[in-house]
Formats: sequence, C-alpha cells, structure tokens
Amino acid sequence: MNINKEKIRVLHIISGEFFSGAERVQDVLALRLPDYDYDVGFSCLKQGKFPACRDSTTPLFETPMKSKLDLAPAWEIARIIKRDGYALLHTHSPRAAMIGRVASWLTGVPMVHHIHSPTARDTERAWGNRMNSVIERLSLTGVAQLIAVSQSLGVYLRKQGWPPQRIAMVANGVPTFGPLLVRPVPGPEWVIGCVALFRPRKGVEVLIEALAKLRQTGRLVRLHAVGPFETTEYESTIKDLAVRLGVNLAIDWIGFTQDINAELTKMDIFVLPSLFGEGMPMVILEAMASGVPVVASDVEGISEVLDHGRTGLVVPAGEVDSLIGALTDLMDGKYDWSSMREDAYRVQVEHFSDRSMAEGVARVYDEVLGV
Repeated sequence: MNINKEKIRVLHIISGEFFSGAERVQDVLALRLPDYDYDVGFSCLKQGKFPACRDSTTPLFETPMKSKLDLAPAWEIARIIKRDGYALLHTHSPRAAMIGRVASWLTGVPMVHHIHSPTARDTERAWGNRMNSVIERLSLTGVAQLIAVSQSLGVYLRKQGWPPQRIAMVANGVPTFGPLLVRPVPGPEWVIGCVALFRPRKGVEVLIEALAKLRQTGRLVRLHAVGPFETTEYESTIKDLAVRLGVNLAIDWIGFTQDINAELTKMDIFVLPSLFGEGMPMVILEAMASGVPVVASDVEGISEVLDHGRTGLVVPAGEVDSLIGALTDLMDGKYDWSSMREDAYRVQVEHFSDRSMAEGVARVYDEVLGV
C-alpha cells in the first residue's frame, strides 16, 4: 500500500466509559503520534469520562453500543472512515475489536489491536472472562497486528495460539514533567499512596490490612487512596472493612481526579497491590516519573518495570505480611529511599516515556501500512 505518510489518519475505537490506565494510554498516543506523522481520532462505544477528561483535542465520535453484542456502530464507524479518510483502525478492548473488525471488513481498512491486560483473567468473573476471550479471539481473526504492552502479555498471546510475527511489544509510557524534584526522606509519618479504578482485582483489601497491622505496631502511616470505585457495592465493602479494622480515619479517599501527578506529590511510597490482570500499569510509570518509590505485586508486566531493590520493591500478590515487610524495610532504611526514587526516575525517562511509546506504535503502523 502506497500512502502519503503526511496525511495518515488512524481511528482508535475505545470504550470511553472510564479514564483509567488504558484510557490514559490512548490519550497520550493521541498527543504524541502526530510527532511521528500520524493523526488520531476516537470512536467511543460507551458514554463516560473519556471525552471530558482527555487532554488531547483530536476528533471524537460518539458511537454508542446499545448492548454487548450490538454491531450497529460498525456501520457508523465505516461511514466516518470513508468520509474522513482514515487509513487504519486501532482497537483497545474485546468489544472494540468486535466492532472494529466489522468496520474493517466494510471499508477494507486494516486494523491493529492493543492488548492492555490478559482478557482471560481480566476480572474475578470466570464466565465473563471466557465470553470476552471468545469475542476477542473471533474478532481478531485476520487482524494485521497485535500490540502487547509487556513481554508477559506477549507470552500470554503466544499461549493463546497467536504466531510471534503477529505480536509487537510496545511498552507503555508516560510524560516526564521536568527534572526530578528534591525531597527529603519522609518521617516520622509516612503517607502510603495508591491510585486505581478500585475493583476486586486491584487488591486494595490487602493494602488496608497491611495499613492496619502497621498502625497496630505503632507505625505512623496513612493511606492516600486516589480513584473511583467500579461499583457502589464494592465501595461499601471496602469502606466497611476499613471501619472493622479501625483504620477508616487513617485513609483519605480522594476519588477520581484528572491530575494524578498532583496527588503523587503527596505520597511517600506508592503501592499497587494488584492480585492479577495487569499489563504494564501506567500508574507505576507515573509514580516513577514523579519520584515516588513503588512497592507492587509480582503480576504480569510489573516485574519488567521494577528492578527489585533498585527501582522499586516487588512482593508476592495477596500476601499481607510480605507487603508489610517491604514497606517496613523501605521506611527503616534497608533500601535507600532517595536512591530508589532517583534510579526509578532515570529508568522511566530512558525506557518508559510518552515518546518511546508513541514511536513504538508508529513503527507498527509503518509496518502495517507499508510506509
């Protein structure tokens, strides 16, 4: 295919319901891909936070699905592709892949698909995972290229039967806002932070139990929890747990915010206690860019980012005592807090920047389009 690269337009089909990790990837790509001669547009399949929260100002089309299997938006997206001259489709979820594959067939425009987390173990609902996996697998038949955000997801895709030549690994990346700010070693009180769309697989229960045990031993620690809950039922469950453990007054529930970096500056240690279902969490990279040492679970791509003992601490998922041990070691100086934040910052700048991510995605586009 011979295409004038200066005029290439890519339509990203996304959910749009939340503004969390995957959505921030999408927004960052829209901001940075023009530097590599690709212009991005968005098609949102659900009403939600993305249109109002994004920093990019690229074209955005509301193409809502009425149900999980509603294919009607594919025809509207096909009309947009033909009218506005989009040369490539880029999808970001099983539902988006289903709609995108139909739109690709209707227009003859090739499609790439981004794997942000392992669909087969994305939630605690086994039946939903199986259904989404089947939809994704069928929808991706004939897709031009798969983009995995970590090596572990590349392994996952190969185990699902995808040939290696169809899989490209492009690590997530985030902007770095200036030089690393100088901060003194915290104390006597430490603020432990967490940023997430709080849902069962994020393991916030483990963090709250660790907080309670640390405070029982006389540690001066607080939890700064940033992000919305997926459901009101889960929010009630978690906040009831905090009350039962006697730490409800030691937790600041901040809720959803667009300015993650402002909240990170209030944290002394960032913890991501995920139980499963991660790809390469953007919040870990954002913490590194802000100079906040990270303690995280050893799931999926996290250990690809954190070098244990140097740029962060990695603990077994779901183990409260292991998490407590890592936090205690960092607070007691077994690991140098200042050196860890400086080393993590350098790794983020060199390997996990917004530009490195956009450059990697642009290379995939170049290969698919033959430019």
